[in-house]
Amino acid sequence: MPRKSFFNKKPGQGDTASPNGSSGPNGGSAPNSGSGPNGPSNKRTDIANRISTALLGVLAVAVVVLVVFGSFYTLSETESAVITTFGNAVVNNNKGLQFKIPFVQHVTKINTTVRSFEVGYTESSEGNYQNVESESTMITSDMNFVDIDFFVTYQVTDPLQYLYASEEPELILKNLIQSAIRGTVSAYTVDSALTTGKSEIQQNIKNIVTGELDEQDIGLSLIDISIQDVEPPTDLIKEAFSEVENARQNKESALNEANQYRNEQIPAAEAKADKIVQEAEAKKTSRINEANGQVARFNSEYAEYTKYPLITRQRMFYEAMEEILPNLKIIINNDEEGTTERLYLGDLDGTFGGTDQAGQAGQPSANSSAQTGGNQ
Repeated sequence: MPRKSFFNKKPGQGDTASPNGSSGPNGGSAPNSGSGPNGPSNKRTDIANRISTALLGVLAVAVVVLVVFGSFYTLSETESAVITTFGNAVVNNNKGLQFKIPFVQHVTKINTTVRSFEVGYTESSEGNYQNVESESTMITSDMNFVDIDFFVTYQVTDPLQYLYASEEPELILKNLIQSAIRGTVSAYTVDSALTTGKSEIQQNIKNIVTGELDEQDIGLSLIDISIQDVEPPTDLIKEAFSEVENARQNKESALNEANQYRNEQIPAAEAKADKIVQEAEAKKTSRINEANGQVARFNSEYAEYTKYPLITRQRMFYEAMEEILPNLKIIINNDEEGTTERLYLGDLDGTFGGTDQAGQAGQPSANSSAQTGGNQ
């Protein structure tokens, strides 16, 4: 019999592969081989697809969030916005919640509150002051030195110009102020800068800086500039100027007191003068009326006198006696020789007499006197 050999096997009569073998009965691949539909490569593909889907979802949510939050912005009462759209910039001054096109419009917020800085000194957070001599020391018109400190307040009034007209608008403003300060102070004497010229210096500096800001148009406006302190650079000169200032204040105080006294006395004197004038006017009127009355009376009596001279003269005499006799004194004097002296006014017919002397025998030599009206 021929010898059995592996190579003499008939097709389909080979060894049967195990269920997990690499070859089947016909030499094909087993159902669970690595290249089958349920192999490890298919699992990795599924995981990758799931991760990609999750990442796309997260990315979509992030884009939506960015779009939503990037479409709105808020402006407070002290802010303005510069909105740039493809290089075109506009200003938005509306307050509250605002809308912008995301990824297209860019918003820059500008603080429009009143800001400030110091010239000639610095102030720390603890409230301590440090002198800056390079900024505060000035030369006056009479070639003296003086230290002046200023406090400046300003504000952004044009956000667009503030943002694009210059790179450092605050630095430009400070340089303009320092230049104006030195130019203005150099036109005043040291005495004027220390005493009476302060307000004028402040106003001149403000006018100069305001004009420069309008010309350069950097979006800033000067609110105010005020002198915080001014003093001579040395203690000796400082003491001398302090005495000058004290003397000036004493002078002003004395002038104020004098003006107050004048204001009190002038109205009183004017009132007194008015009273005197009024009394004089009243007296003048009274005297004129009295004179007019006497003239009228005289004219009336004269008219009567021309008609009846004797009767009128006697009537006038009796009227005069009625006024005089109640206080008339009659004196009788008897001397040692027996002579009697009697003083009387005159006869009742209007003729006046004098002294009547008569010697009477047997009269006593004693002097006696009698008086009417109760007087002796």
